[in-house]
Order: sequence, then structure tokens, then C-alpha cells
Amino acid sequence: MVAAEAAPSKILRFVSQRPEKAYLREGPTYAHKVLWVYRHRGYPFAVIGQFDTWRRVQTVDGTLGWMNASMLSDKRTVLVTGKGRVKITADAEGGKVVAFADPGAIADLRSCVREACRVKSERVDGWISKDRIWGVSANEVFDKLPRRH
Repeated sequence: MVAAEAAPSKILRFVSQRPEKAYLREGPTYAHKVLWVYRHRGYPFAVIGQFDTWRRVQTVDGTLGWMNASMLSDKRTVLVTGKGRVKITADAEGGKVVAFADPGAIADLRSCVREACRVKSERVDGWISKDRIWGVSANEVFDKLPRRH
């Protein structure tokens, strides 16, 4: 794992991995060493800086590096975190459980209220507690995201 650097000053935005395989590099050129290879389309990253066509990104575990913008999409996704399965419910206040998500699961982000976010995957559409996902800021509240790919 990459040694943790000083905490970034600010998350500019969240993005997701566009292709099946993306390379996290030490610096903002193809000549820089590959630190990690990410092999999951949709994996969320926090953009903390930019240089030309490169984005300085941070992962859920604090790993920092550079990715070419062509590897990233504006499509918002979240990663389920924590220990054990988490409930996905029919509405933001709880209610009927429609599914369970395991840590490491990735879902599309649809909307957020103060405590929960609406997520969608191939077979599930429901609400999950914000404290069990990464890829959204704690204070983010919105009804719908614009469609971008």
C-alpha cells in the first residue's frame, strides 16, 4: 500500500472508474510508475487535484495517486463499507428491507437525503445509510443527479 501523505485539503468531486481496468500512477504522466491496477468498472474515487488531462485521486482507504481523465467517468457510484451486511430499504427512513449489501459492493448513486442515499444496481433499488457508503460527502443532499457518462 502507498504510504499515507498529508490529508488533501478538499475533495473536489467524486467520480468512478470507466473501463474494466484502470491504472493508478505515481505522477501525472504515462512515464510514472503504476502503483495499483484497479479491475472493477464503477469503482468510486475522490478527485482532489488536476493537472492537464490527469486527476489526482484518493480511494476509500486513503491511497493517493494519478489517473488519466480517460479512465474516469462523472457517473456517481458508492462503495459499501464497514463490517457485515447492511440493509437496503424501500425508503430513506427505513421501512421494508429490499436487499442486503456486503462490504465492497458497488452501486450507482441516485439521490441523497441527510442520513441515507438511494442506490441502484442490476437487481436492487433502495436506500442505504450514508454511514455505510463511501463516494458521497456527509453533507450532500440532492434529488437527482444529471445523467453523464
